[in-house]
Amino acid sequence: MRSDKQHFKEKYIQINGIKIHTVIAGEGESIILLHGFPDFWYGWKKVMDGLKKDFQLIVPDLKGFNLSDKPTDVKEYDLAILVNDIKNLASKLNVDKFSLAGHDWGGIIAWGFAEKYPELLRKLIILNAPHYKVFRKKIKEHETQRRASGYILQLIQPNSDELLKRNDYQMLKFAVFQNARNKDAFSQEDKEKYLEAWAQPNVLKTSVNYYRANRRYEEWSGIIKVPTLVIFGMKDNYIKPLVLEGLSEYVNNLKIVKDAESSHWIMHDNPELVVSSIRYFLKEPKENP
Repeated sequence: MRSDKQHFKEKYIQINGIKIHTVIAGEGESIILLHGFPDFWYGWKKVMDGLKKDFQLIVPDLKGFNLSDKPTDVKEYDLAILVNDIKNLASKLNVDKFSLAGHDWGGIIAWGFAEKYPELLRKLIILNAPHYKVFRKKIKEHETQRRASGYILQLIQPNSDELLKRNDYQMLKFAVFQNARNKDAFSQEDKEKYLEAWAQPNVLKTSVNYYRANRRYEEWSGIIKVPTLVIFGMKDNYIKPLVLEGLSEYVNNLKIVKDAESSHWIMHDNPELVVSSIRYFLKEPKENP
């Protein structure tokens, strides 16, 4: 899948006193796509290429990442505020109802959005992102997930950005490029784009605030009433497949697609599966069997 750049439009959208860099492609029903850490809008590029003929795709750099504004106050990255950022973004774009997809931290925001604003969503799509209630339980009960989440303790330390920058972003390169299972997942051009995004001023200082600001979820019920598709790469080294267990206790209408050979970076490892699964799910009747 090659990117047809002439069909990608960039905008800076003002919400809550900050600018959000947003890429928009395609026409039709709207899907908002949310990236995670340490990603940026470009992480969805292959999926965008596959869906832009059928849907309008709205893909922001989340607050604190790449070309969007980067508030320094940790409180600005609380999940409730991040959820409202997406609500305000949709409103500014005059999108009344849409489907929402999220990967990693984008998925956690998407879970929160679906809980708080189900009336605004057609459907919800989650890629290798744990449901916050299930995740807390698995970390508490399973040593496997505790070990896999050990990097979080590094990221929340003061000056963790210096660790991430060390040796020409060695830690980030390993976490992203070397963890992919498909040897062709990241082209040289892709890698250069990521390095450029990581080099943006203050991005590694502010993006880690997602971890610092969201360590408990007592105020969230976790109940999701929106039809939900979870696409999961089963060779994820950071979010173990055990987070799929117990998910149906919170999600009323749930479909799970597992890819045995994909990593955390499933949009890069197997974009064709992601595209076909999303297209089929969104084209299904509103009432799933």
